[in-house]
Amino acid sequence: MKIGFDAKRAYQNYTGLGNYSRDLLKNLLEYNPNHQYLLYTPRITQNPSLKFLQNHSNVELITPQTQLDKTFKGLWRSVNLEKTLVKDGVDIFHGLSNEIPRRGNDNKIKYVVTIHDLIFKRYPRNYKAIDRRIYNTKFKYACKNADRIIAISEQTKKDIVSFYEVDPDKIDIVYQTCHQNFKKEYSEEVKKHIKSRFELPEKFILNVGTIETRKNLFGILQATQHMKNDLPIVVVGRKTKYYNFLKVQMQKLKIDPERFIFLKNVSIEELPAIYQLASVFVYPSFFEGFGIPLIEALHSKVPTVTTKGYCFEEAAGPDSKYIDPNDPEDIAQAIDQILENEEMANLMRSKGKDYVKKFEPEILTQQLVDVYNKL
Repeated sequence: MKIGFDAKRAYQNYTGLGNYSRDLLKNLLEYNPNHQYLLYTPRITQNPSLKFLQNHSNVELITPQTQLDKTFKGLWRSVNLEKTLVKDGVDIFHGLSNEIPRRGNDNKIKYVVTIHDLIFKRYPRNYKAIDRRIYNTKFKYACKNADRIIAISEQTKKDIVSFYEVDPDKIDIVYQTCHQNFKKEYSEEVKKHIKSRFELPEKFILNVGTIETRKNLFGILQATQHMKNDLPIVVVGRKTKYYNFLKVQMQKLKIDPERFIFLKNVSIEELPAIYQLASVFVYPSFFEGFGIPLIEALHSKVPTVTTKGYCFEEAAGPDSKYIDPNDPEDIAQAIDQILENEEMANLMRSKGKDYVKKFEPEILTQQLVDVYNKL
């Protein structure tokens, strides 16, 4: 079988959708190597994370060929791509990032699309009007015209059904995994090196994720006013304008600036060690499509505190602690309970590590292949 993929994100994105695309391709090549995989991208970038493709003869990279498509790469990817797919004899095309190209009525190609989240529908104020219109047009078309839809969580499936009135039987849930580095247990020597490099305290609370309104770092700021402990909070994430709001709020709440440690330039090799050094992982986000940092934390054997409901309980499992993200006292109490009860913390570490096995690449890849086989 020939399976084509929209590989633009795999080549050009270095986080989120790029990681999803690369991980999916890598896992397919490892656990389901008997098919031919064709990767369609408007342009090639030298992404070191794609080196694994060089070891496989059943992978073909395809870029625009005609002068028109080379000149208007976006048009090729969104409108003209199907002509190339037909010429290449593709059986299934998988849009990995919420969209598929325009499709005709006469070809036999089957289309699959992965929908990651519909956050732009739930939190429209966080997006520019033009971006919302573009996203809505692409997502709506993909959901209506794909033969199968993959949702990355039960919550995303519910949103697809709610916002686009899609038949739920058309949607399969295939969860995501995290980078393989988080599944390694780093040596004490390596952790000591990382601790020294970032000048980390002996014990700390960890938060990972883009520093933006939806992630609710403000909730942790407020929670410090109610915590019994005074552990520093280490934050790893890209700063947005929301960071400036947080700095003002820290002054208003008279929080010692040294209580919050914002790390920069943390690599994917270093981040797992930081997780493993943390005493508690806190993720009071208001909403996510899934929540990969929760999977990273469980793999790292860190007791985890996160939000009640939505996808959070899917990702973090039954043995994490759940809080109301709008209640700073609730957040503080959950953190204190873990820090004051080592037996509870150890049980959370053990149970979390067991739960996260359901997101192993071999299991998720088989679920993905099952979707293809339905077609």
